[in-house]
Amino acid sequence: MKSNGEAKILRIYTSNTDKFKHSLLYETIVFAAKRYGLAGATVTKGIMGFGSSSIIRSVKFWEITDKLPIVVEMIDESEKIDFFVEKILPWFDYLPTGCLITVEKTTVVLYKQGNYKKKKKM
Repeated sequence: MKSNGEAKILRIYTSNTDKFKHSLLYETIVFAAKRYGLAGATVTKGIMGFGSSSIIRSVKFWEITDKLPIVVEMIDESEKIDFFVEKILPWFDYLPTGCLITVEKTTVVLYKQGNYKKKKKM
């Protein structure tokens, strides 16, 4: 991904308990984003939310399972986002729960890669 360039934001709104096959959906999406070479992915857990077919969920109410909203967000070049969406969209046909996927244009002001350093073994 380039600094000062046109890009797209892909956002997937789902629940932290949603699964794809036997894995958590948000983890599956992040691992796939890495495998397909996207610049990065961020998963954000919401503290409150609801969908078109659900009740309001909040961290205020104690439940055995905290079913909360999750947003998986990725920003990259338009072509990479479009290709990734094309690859993962069929997965959602098998998802029994609701979700929302959005894509929008954005401008990257700065994209600076850090230096990954392995920790020294003692």
